[in-house]
Amino acid sequence: VSPAAAPAVISPQDPTLLIGSSLVATCTVSPDFPLKAEDLYWTLNGRRLPAASYAALGPSTLSVALARLNGSRQQSGDNLVCHSRDGGILAGSCLYVGLPPEKPVNITCWSKNMKDLTCKWAPGTEGETFLHTNYTLKYKLRWYGRDNTCQEYHTAGPYSCHIPKDLALFTPYEIWVEASNRLGVAVSDVVMLDILDVVTTDPPSDVHVSRVGDLEDQLSVRWSSPPALKDFLFQAKYQIQYRVEDSSEWKVVDDVGNQTSCRLAGLRPGTVYFVQVRCNPFGIYGSKKAGIWSDWSNPTAASTPRSERGAGGCDPKGGEQNTTLRRELKQFFGWVKKHAYGCSNLGIKLYDQWRVWLQKSHKTRNQVGKEP
Repeated sequence: VSPAAAPAVISPQDPTLLIGSSLVATCTVSPDFPLKAEDLYWTLNGRRLPAASYAALGPSTLSVALARLNGSRQQSGDNLVCHSRDGGILAGSCLYVGLPPEKPVNITCWSKNMKDLTCKWAPGTEGETFLHTNYTLKYKLRWYGRDNTCQEYHTAGPYSCHIPKDLALFTPYEIWVEASNRLGVAVSDVVMLDILDVVTTDPPSDVHVSRVGDLEDQLSVRWSSPPALKDFLFQAKYQIQYRVEDSSEWKVVDDVGNQTSCRLAGLRPGTVYFVQVRCNPFGIYGSKKAGIWSDWSNPTAASTPRSERGAGGCDPKGGEQNTTLRRELKQFFGWVKKHAYGCSNLGIKLYDQWRVWLQKSHKTRNQVGKEP
């Protein structure tokens, strides 16, 4: 449809305004349509605007005055519509009411195994502009090279971008974020970083948790260092966190150092514990910066033998024994074959029944005499 064939025209068309602004819009009916100003009315986002805000500016032109506008309810603009008396739509205009973007802040970046770079930022102290605001992460080598633009957004949340490859080591990067919308542009401070200083890695793999013989208050934890960094010169420090089966509160062991085993002591006897490990690679190729912690490994569970003792910590000379756990798993699966009828029965109740059965068998064995 050509503009000449439109029933009416709204002016201004699709304006952009600051919050708190006022606006007078006009609706002028085409001479080809037999409508007068008194035949018209206005709506904003589907709600009829009061007639007291109208003014006839000519036989076929009706204005509406809007004061102290609030931010747009939707980033695609608020709908200001001119109607004929019977409700028909004659013309529409989008009002973009908001704020210019604020300077992005708190840029933080990390590199997974030195193969990529991901950065996050915050959109400013307030953040909400009520307008669609576009964020662009840019980066370049500090002393030479052209500006590059990151392409993969929202990879680690709403304000993030991922650079998957072609990164240089041993040369610092300049990184900044530009925010733009209909009301302006804001640019963050420039962050300087070296990829070697922001390396993180996968969680430690092959995490095993096992009993330490018959010691009822201890568990041994073992793991492997991150395989992706095995060919690089780096140091690592590890943390362990653990919790009892019926609690959501984790206890953290900080003093593990760079060992790949640890003994948890002072645990509750006869209790199932969930254990996780994470890694902080640092000093890569002599970097002086503190590393970045990996995610936690998936929880691994084990139970302490029954009895009584108390009070916590980490013995770095962690024991390697897991024969007791293997034997109990074998017992459990043998017991399941006898007592479970179909998959639906393999739940926590069945596990609890097995634990009761196991305790009874331990008591019987202890009465007869300990196995050598």
